[in-house]
Amino acid sequence: MDLFHLLAEMIDMRSFSNLWYWIVLAIAWSTASHWILGVPFDLVNRARKRGGQAYQDLETLVRINVTRKLHVMDVAGLWVVGFACFLLSTLAVLGFWFGMEIAQAVFLIAFPMSGVSLVSLRAAWKIQAQGLVGEDLMRQLSTCRFATQLIGVVSIFVTSLWGMYQNIQIGVI
Repeated sequence: MDLFHLLAEMIDMRSFSNLWYWIVLAIAWSTASHWILGVPFDLVNRARKRGGQAYQDLETLVRINVTRKLHVMDVAGLWVVGFACFLLSTLAVLGFWFGMEIAQAVFLIAFPMSGVSLVSLRAAWKIQAQGLVGEDLMRQLSTCRFATQLIGVVSIFVTSLWGMYQNIQIGVI
């Protein structure tokens, strides 16, 4: 096996039959469920168990990230949403209308992640509007994490089904 063949095999554009795609999918969802509103979830558990400095760190990080996220949405929210919709629409059309497997693969990661962004944005609005602190803040972060994990499980299931379907179709042709 020569080097060119090895590289072509590793950078295969048939995403669903490529191990690297599944590794990226797993890392994306693992990261999304660990970092809730820019705060590592182990800090929420540590603050719940120990309180004190860990809780102050949690509250500070949440306040900073909530303020940052809401400021971005106030300043450029319409542009961000418009660009995201354009990008997702482009990926959907290229992937499912024109049959580009790489666009399908990216869409099946990006579309559910946009749902996670909406869940995070809603949680940020709620935290700021209600001034959540203490156990209420940690409960809201836990709820946001559960919603993220739920979206992730459904997304991985759908992506797996679609990937198996694509691999079977390619094998038949």
